[in-house]
Amino acid sequence: MTITVVSPRQVTIGMIVVALKLQFLATVLLAGPGPITLPGCPETCGDVRVPYPFGIGQGCFHHGFNLTCDEEQHPPRLFLGDGVEVLGISLPDGTVRIRMNISWLDHAEFNGSWSVPAPAAGPLRVSSARNSFVAFGCNMVAKLIPYSALGGPTAQSSVCAAVCSETLSAASCSGVGCCRTSIAFWGDLPSYGVQVRHLVGQTDSGLFRRAVFVVDQDWFSRNEAEMASNYSKLDYEYENVVMAGSVPAVLEWSLDIARDEALFVLSPIGPGSSDFRCLSSNSFSYTIDGNYDRRRCNCSDGYEGNPYVSDGCQDIDECQLPDLYPCHGTCINLPGTHRCSPKKSIWSLPGLITIIAISSGFGLLFSLLGVAKITKKLKQQRAKKLRQFFFKRNHGLLLQQLISSNKDIAERMKIFSLEELEQATNKFDQNRILGRGGHGTVYKGILSDQRVVAIKKSKIVVQREIDQFINEVVILSQTNHRNVVRLFGCCLETEVPLLVYEFISNGTLSYHLHGQSENPLPWKDRLRIALETARAIAYLHSAASISVFHRDIKSANILLTDNLTAKVSDFGASRSISIDETGILTAIQGTHGYLDPIYYYTSRLTEKSDVYSFGVILAELLTKVTPVFSSHSSEVTSLASHFVSLKRDNRLWDVLDPQIIEEGGAEDAEVIANIAETCLSLKGEERPTMRQVETKLEDVQGSKVHPNSRITRTSQNAPQDKSFKGNRGSEGTRQYSLEKEFIQSSEIPR
Repeated sequence: MTITVVSPRQVTIGMIVVALKLQFLATVLLAGPGPITLPGCPETCGDVRVPYPFGIGQGCFHHGFNLTCDEEQHPPRLFLGDGVEVLGISLPDGTVRIRMNISWLDHAEFNGSWSVPAPAAGPLRVSSARNSFVAFGCNMVAKLIPYSALGGPTAQSSVCAAVCSETLSAASCSGVGCCRTSIAFWGDLPSYGVQVRHLVGQTDSGLFRRAVFVVDQDWFSRNEAEMASNYSKLDYEYENVVMAGSVPAVLEWSLDIARDEALFVLSPIGPGSSDFRCLSSNSFSYTIDGNYDRRRCNCSDGYEGNPYVSDGCQDIDECQLPDLYPCHGTCINLPGTHRCSPKKSIWSLPGLITIIAISSGFGLLFSLLGVAKITKKLKQQRAKKLRQFFFKRNHGLLLQQLISSNKDIAERMKIFSLEELEQATNKFDQNRILGRGGHGTVYKGILSDQRVVAIKKSKIVVQREIDQFINEVVILSQTNHRNVVRLFGCCLETEVPLLVYEFISNGTLSYHLHGQSENPLPWKDRLRIALETARAIAYLHSAASISVFHRDIKSANILLTDNLTAKVSDFGASRSISIDETGILTAIQGTHGYLDPIYYYTSRLTEKSDVYSFGVILAELLTKVTPVFSSHSSEVTSLASHFVSLKRDNRLWDVLDPQIIEEGGAEDAEVIANIAETCLSLKGEERPTMRQVETKLEDVQGSKVHPNSRITRTSQNAPQDKSFKGNRGSEGTRQYSLEKEFIQSSEIPR
């Protein structure tokens, strides 16, 4: 509420009474910090704070959260029940940092497990978002295999491979002597299987010491170079080097409503409905990974402290924090917020006694109106703060700066308000749903300017998915191509950002090839779709203002308009790099069946990774076979390897779609098969660039080539294509003969 300074004749007793009451209320509410433990329980062990539900000693912890403090050491050290050291506990993040020993292996192959140092049924889980899986060794493949709640392996695993030359020389875990990868997300689990195998086709280097471990990814990023360099010197005939004996790892914990009801309060929120809030007043609970029964607690806006104990969340006195809450007047603290009124003393104004006598009758009325107005204002401020919080968390300030600094981007896209999109979708009516997926829903909307759009709304609140949304916005805002789906804008005022695309009405290429479409795609349309897709990818690689590697090229991400024009979509996993770079090291993302084997085993992403995925799409267009299928022996088979094998045995006709032959496209199909074969080469340097593929497809479209034509493979000794400025050189010299293992491995998480 804003208080206006008035003239002496307008001041009333009611105003004075209200001001005095508000000042007294602020004084009463100014409280010290709330408790973080149960009464009489220790709050720290050495330098580590121990907030409840964790605790030290009988009666100080909630079930499953017991810790011990070894005070005989200097300084004292905090341990989990089985002797694993605790380095820190965070209530807002729901994490526990621990120190885990590294076990060095003296065998070429190993089967074991990595588990949290606590009972599997307890509250602690391995954090897949904050840890990395790291392996030290030579000529090895290491796997971290998640186990489900039923005790068996899940469908996803984390894999990395490391090779060694005769003389090791490494400064990072990029596949030489050391490798690292992200942990596949299957809901945070308490236990993982660990498997180490010898790398097929490689000889032993003489260094048999190997180690695999889970480690805090932030800590490892800071110490990666030193550990990798030490391992490269680990040769007993040259120098004895001491490797790290332990590393920090991050565990996450949550509360089970059915098991931990003592930490929650059943709080009715309406007729016939109820919800759980946390034990402290002015707190709330929120779900973990969309699971209603798994929750954590946090203090409400304007409060801080421990939400798991009574009166743990205390009001923040904004008036004591002028740097965060500036006030150029009189600051008045209120529950959960504050008020700033202009400075002006009314006690020295002339005629005050006369004014008090005249206006005393109106004091009560003004008090009632003031209370109602303050309540309404507080609600509006809280709603505004929540929208501002989401806007900042969703990188809204960065996106605003990007739009304001680029006139072209400002003309193409806009930051929508939540109110605009609710009006466009009739408040996200169920009848406006175009489709549902594992991560969210797409709605059909009509904007105020009568444009028909598709609005992408996620239903899962995971920070890595929010980052993918923002990544898609930044990349699409800088692209302008007729075969790339157009982004009209986004809304950042909700918990998960909403993306607004042009409406594409005719489904995906995957649906038309493998779905239930009544009208199969003619061969001439398949040729044109392949050419339009190649043009879009070549544009992203070399013609855009900054090179973009899509990283998830597949037929399900190619949308078709009513006239079957191709539109490349879904840039959530894409990465942009400067024009003078040839590749980057990044966590593996993609879709099984389309993923480049070199990228899979080395984590090095290049433009040739998209070329491999496009080769799979060409094979789909020729065969109408899914990228991964079951053979007669019930084994899972890769279309890429199956297609290349038949092509090299001159048995292309065994798998070619009969419709192509019926439509007289056999000659063109032979040329397209040659292009697909080179795109699917296991050696990245032998694959063509997308600009070369585009040129060859244009020749086929114009009937300028013959069946015996074959696209020229690029190599280190062959001249490179100089027809456009975005062409890049070869991306490496090592070849991996691991295709069979790659095909049989688990699907890489998206």
